[in-house]
Amino acid sequence: MKSEKLTDASARPRSRWYGDACATAHAMELLGERWSLLVMRELFFGPKRFSELRAGLPGLSATVLTQRLEGLEAAGILHRLRMPPPVSAQLYALTEWGLQSEPIFQALGRWAARSPSHDPTLAFSAASLMLSLGAMFDPARAEGLQARIGFRLAHEDFLVTIADGAIATRRAAIDGADLVLEGPPRLLAAAIYGGQPWAALEATGEVRLAGDRALAEKLATLFPLPDKAPG
Repeated sequence: MKSEKLTDASARPRSRWYGDACATAHAMELLGERWSLLVMRELFFGPKRFSELRAGLPGLSATVLTQRLEGLEAAGILHRLRMPPPVSAQLYALTEWGLQSEPIFQALGRWAARSPSHDPTLAFSAASLMLSLGAMFDPARAEGLQARIGFRLAHEDFLVTIADGAIATRRAAIDGADLVLEGPPRLLAAAIYGGQPWAALEATGEVRLAGDRALAEKLATLFPLPDKAPG
């Protein structure tokens, strides 16, 4: 795949910059535009087409998505890839520097999950669920566990590997996984984070489990949410 660069970073408009040398202020200059962080979130597990990004961000218009992609590219956070013929599709991908922000997303997610006003019933993309697993994973609860769990979320497959007290998630084939979970991210999250019984979710007809059911029950104990902050 060929990488393309849209504009030079020096061409970025600075009308909303803070004029502050603090690196945190500069981070907000780079990422503070509405939707920018969520566009990045959708790209953590590999390149995506424009249409795929919109599918993961249904509240984002095509115009604003185009603007955010241009801004993030100008900042060096993402770049465009051109698939060779016969596909000839344009994809967007995080740069190596962009990918290094993953721990920030995880820390921010854990912090914000403590908010008394956080509403977990809102839209929840596949990338949201997969990133949240890394953020909420408790190594102590997974001691001695070796498992490969497949997630089939709409048109995307993810493989989660738990071993030696660590978790790794990637977009990959899930053949041979010990457990395969299929369904809308919000319903799978209801079991993993909300304590909803798997059987009740299966009864809706939207969630399917295949493989080690005992592992599914164990999985729902590995991601404790932090206590809510005082209101």
